[in-house]
Amino acid sequence: MFLTITTTGTPERPATDLGYLLHKHPDRAQAFSTSYGTAHVLYPEADTQRCTAALLLEVDAVALVRRGKGRGRGGAPDAALAQYVNDRPYAASSLLAVALSGVFSSAMKGACHTRPELPDQARPLRIEIPALPARGGPGLVQRLFEPLGWTVTAEPVALDSEFPEWGDSRYVRLVLESEALTLAEALRHLYVLLPVLDDAKHYWVSADEVDKLLRAGEGWLAGHPEQKLITSRYLSRRWSLTRQAMERLELVRLAEADDSEVEDIDNAVEEETGTEEKPTPLAVRRRDAIIEALHTSGAARVLDLGCGQGQLVQALLKDARFTEIVGVDVSIRALTIASRRLKLDRMGERQASRVKLLQGSLAYTDNRLKGYDAAVLSEVIEHLDLPRLPALEYAVFGAARPRTVLVTTPNVEYNVRWESLPAGHVRHGDHRFEWTREEFRAWAGAVAERHGYDVEFVPVGPDDPEVGPPTQMAVFRMTTEKEAKAA
Repeated sequence: MFLTITTTGTPERPATDLGYLLHKHPDRAQAFSTSYGTAHVLYPEADTQRCTAALLLEVDAVALVRRGKGRGRGGAPDAALAQYVNDRPYAASSLLAVALSGVFSSAMKGACHTRPELPDQARPLRIEIPALPARGGPGLVQRLFEPLGWTVTAEPVALDSEFPEWGDSRYVRLVLESEALTLAEALRHLYVLLPVLDDAKHYWVSADEVDKLLRAGEGWLAGHPEQKLITSRYLSRRWSLTRQAMERLELVRLAEADDSEVEDIDNAVEEETGTEEKPTPLAVRRRDAIIEALHTSGAARVLDLGCGQGQLVQALLKDARFTEIVGVDVSIRALTIASRRLKLDRMGERQASRVKLLQGSLAYTDNRLKGYDAAVLSEVIEHLDLPRLPALEYAVFGAARPRTVLVTTPNVEYNVRWESLPAGHVRHGDHRFEWTREEFRAWAGAVAERHGYDVEFVPVGPDDPEVGPPTQMAVFRMTTEKEAKAA
């Protein structure tokens, strides 16, 4: 990816002052290592009248995959290839924004020890980016940059110049021109707005991103007409961080309007009281829903199939109504962690008699699993390849045949509500699929019909009127007729 910064000058104010501001000498090409490749700074032209500094970022696709948060996500057959073959090496994005802040950090802060008078001087600036992702099109590019004092040229890039009927791509060739801005202001605008236009970040967005946004947005973001969009996209639509940033920006706006300091306005509460109720984690809600369904079924002897690290087994042990609890998992490592979590080696004899951990695969029938009141498959089926589901179905419903079976799985429709989950990605890198409510109901209904169970569906977590709950649970109950035949 490539970006150029050009300025013009006079003998009194030579254009080569750009070298002092950027802290990079025009006579040398320099290279800087980054986490995702190499950044090169060079000057295609440098004289008194005109000086251009270029930043070229060579992206290492392998390093991007190894360090990236998206590793392993998605169930599409070409997902692995898409990690390596994409637009990241060519299109200006958060990768370029991070390189800007690293390579030109002093310039972005407005610091120049050699010529301290230069950073505060506005100068003619022309910034060119050949390939800029613009989710929102040229119109959004203009709405973002023009209020900041830029003259904007955003030329759409055709999908293929040989086939104009295919239309335009989501990329633009961007030229920004201004004579009223300092270089530091220009760099801070780019640092924030490049990832906003791309609408993606290559790294995990945490709470410290709010501070980064407010530092880079100082002096312009609080009054920007697209403040909400900029804040939301920069923080990867994490609503809690966005709300925090918006509240702090409103304080800045009020302080500027009142010609006072933010600290003078934000003094209503000295410290957080810590009494605000925190939302219950989905994993806890899921366990609570499972235990409630087990109580309703009257089960005393329970199988936790795919028990993982034993969180549900631990919760069931706290309830005396469950007289026997068996955790089953294919992973010896997971069972070892579960054993440590349950402190089996220090557990009293009476309590230890209620729990057992078994190694086994749910793709095969297992006589050890017969005769139990209930079986739970909590967040298990989505970890199997779809062709293996019939084997699991027979092992549980056809061979083991507990009277009650509880199955929970993510509702893929709800994924759009997650703050940090990129569009089109599944919730965990090991998920082979995630079903809509309709797909899950169709599968569960067919399983119930084949094996003599009734099934009902229970929402787990907040039941959104548009996309449903985050977790969907199917409660299978063996019908009386089939149960009698089996007996």
